Amino acid sequence: MLFSLLQVAGEAGTTIVELPEQEVVTYSLLEMAAKGGWLMLVLLALSIVAIYIFGKKWWMIRKAGTIDRNFMKDIHEMIHDGKIKSAVSLCQRYDSPIARLIEKGIERIGRPLPDIQAAVENVGNVEVARLEKGLPMLATIAGGAPMIGFLGTVMGMIQAFFNMANAGNNIDITLLSGGIYTAMVTTVGGLIVGILAYFGYNYLTSRISDLVFMMESHTIDFMDILNEENAGCKTPEAEE
Repeated sequence: MLFSLLQVAGEAGTTIVELPEQEVVTYSLLEMAAKGGWLMLVLLALSIVAIYIFGKKWWMIRKAGTIDRNFMKDIHEMIHDGKIKSAVSLCQRYDSPIARLIEKGIERIGRPLPDIQAAVENVGNVEVARLEKGLPMLATIAGGAPMIGFLGTVMGMIQAFFNMANAGNNIDITLLSGGIYTAMVTTVGGLIVGILAYFGYNYLTSRISDLVFMMESHTIDFMDILNEENAGCKTPEAEE
């Protein structure tokens, strides 16, 4: 039956009209970002600031956690042998909060232990504040970038409905699609910047928490060394 129909169509001189190929429209990220308007420049600036803060803090934390495993063992031996200046020199070789804590404690040797511990804790607070400097800005970007993106969404929708209101009866779909396109671009940009800043902030916070734990552990070890030295200096009469 199908063969008969094709034969009849061929005899009647029927021709098949080929439809023109549809042109595939492509777009780049730059073109898409340009549609977002001036708010995309704000998001770009925030992303640069976030990357700078993350890179700087990551490098600082990485250097802060680098210290010799035998550091406290060497400090113990030097203090036991009375080589206080050598112990201070050893601490100054390392650009690390842990070394600065121990250095401050060594410089206070000879004073009451509570005074030494208070001095070490004060230095620890300063070092933690130094490590956390800049993180509030990163947290602000993580929360503010999506809000800026949503602001662009609202502005785009307002523009779309404003164009439709002015068009009257000559409403074209492009009037609505253009505003929605702008709205979606800013939303995506804000979410990308916010998500990256959010993960970066949590990662740095976790690394700082680990470093603070190391500082506390070394502080306890140092105070144990001082307690041990004080106990070794006791006379038999004092022990009785």
